[in-house]
Amino acid sequence: MNGPDGHGKLRVVLIDDEELVRAGLALLLAAETDIEIVGEANNGRSGLEIVANVQPDVVVMDIRMPVMDGVEATKELMSNDSAGLGKIPVLILSTFSDDDAVHAALRAGASGFLLKNSAPTILAAAIRALANGAGWLDPNVTKGLLDQFSSSSQVLAPTSTEFGGLTRREIEVLTAMANGMTNTQIAAALFLSEATVKTHVHRILMKLGVADRSQAVSAAFRHGLVRPGSK
Repeated sequence: MNGPDGHGKLRVVLIDDEELVRAGLALLLAAETDIEIVGEANNGRSGLEIVANVQPDVVVMDIRMPVMDGVEATKELMSNDSAGLGKIPVLILSTFSDDDAVHAALRAGASGFLLKNSAPTILAAAIRALANGAGWLDPNVTKGLLDQFSSSSQVLAPTSTEFGGLTRREIEVLTAMANGMTNTQIAAALFLSEATVKTHVHRILMKLGVADRSQAVSAAFRHGLVRPGSK
């Protein structure tokens, strides 16, 4: 598998304050023939400097670090002041599947969330997915979000004119997307066909002017369209 430009390997920057963890991740990913580690850092601030210099395809970042944590670093990376670097997808790593941490990461603009105890093949698959414009949520995290959605998640009135063109059904679909649901799961929850869900997703992306589901979900969290319910 080649990088997004069709040539070479997927270029990854690792940001984690624990040297042993960082070294372990680098060793695991070195075994993948299509992935190359092009930079490492032990905090978010240093990581942003490296990202700006090497322009990787994906950033793999710990959520809890000194100086600048993963959430704040992701926010800065996705900000309008980051000289276009916001297009680089971020995969957040965490030891715990804490709901608040997941939502904070998604609101900051992360494209994926993965637990550190995941299998090496899962980490590699998540990196490939993000590099290809898709999102990734750890299955254990997704289950918690689905529980919230089915029990008490709320669909709110849009707080930004950015969402003014969405229909009620499109807002429901976007809310489900923000809670980690696949098209199949959305179809079952809303009693729709998968083809209809795909149509709604396409229209949502078009209306919001975003390239993929991850960007749509990030926008939903940033602008308060979706508020996680309590279990």
